[in-house]
Amino acid sequence: MTDLQRMRGSMPPVITPIRDGAVDYDAYVGLIEYQVKEGSHGVLVNGTTAEPSTLTTKERNRLVDLAIETVDGRIPVVAATGSQSLAETQELTRHAANAGADALLIVTPYYIRPPQRGLVEYYLKLAGQHDTPWMIYHIPGRTAVNVTLDSMKALREKSNTFIGMKHAVNDLGFVTECFAALGNDFRVFVGLEELSFPMMTIGACGLMNAVGNLRPGILARMCDAVWDSDLVKGRELHQRLLEINQSVFYDTNPIPMKYMMKKLGLIPGNEHRLPMVPATPELERRLDAVLERAGLLTDGNAA
Repeated sequence: MTDLQRMRGSMPPVITPIRDGAVDYDAYVGLIEYQVKEGSHGVLVNGTTAEPSTLTTKERNRLVDLAIETVDGRIPVVAATGSQSLAETQELTRHAANAGADALLIVTPYYIRPPQRGLVEYYLKLAGQHDTPWMIYHIPGRTAVNVTLDSMKALREKSNTFIGMKHAVNDLGFVTECFAALGNDFRVFVGLEELSFPMMTIGACGLMNAVGNLRPGILARMCDAVWDSDLVKGRELHQRLLEINQSVFYDTNPIPMKYMMKKLGLIPGNEHRLPMVPATPELERRLDAVLERAGLLTDGNAA
């Protein structure tokens, strides 16, 4: 089992750089090193921001391998291994567990809209095939299915490796209910930028936010402020990120994110795979204005 005390803090879902239609693995290694250098507490591989549904299973597995090799134990690596298909999820999960991922993040199967009893059986089937700590990726806005508290309780009772969830829902009440029912050691990572600070103040252990691809350090410092009970500083950092957080969703994530990363010189190009497409000229101008107001175009340390 992973040392769960390390499983906290800012763990950005790293984007997948694409060049001429192919995954740019060299650029990806650079992005992982950037996260370590900037003080991120961990990295999430193949999260939504990585556009995993446009990648092959082989490509997703390769990204997991590269992240683990590059990090070399310095920070935890969480691998997102979920898919619409049980068979594909099993393949991705098996690979990540065998490769040495510190934890797994498994999204609720999308499009299918299964009943709760199906979700429970699905997750227990997967959990029975490895010993790696795992979490549910709860993002009903993308998957069209919620996980109920009763389902969470059933999974907690039947799988001793079920440790938490990434919660990408505007629902602080559900998080509080989870802690009450599952214990304060249940690990909740914030998946919506706008709730980063509020959710951490009620017990979330960390962040898995797309905006961490831009300037990871400020998110790590916000986590530190909460842990130090310096809520004034934490709130200040959160407020300074307000417009940047909002800009992530000016178009489908990660379209704005990739453009801003290109603008800041973090990636050579903001290429996507269809049906995802780059930012329009109008969106580019809007994002340029956000970066300018945030001071990021003139000061690499501003945010």
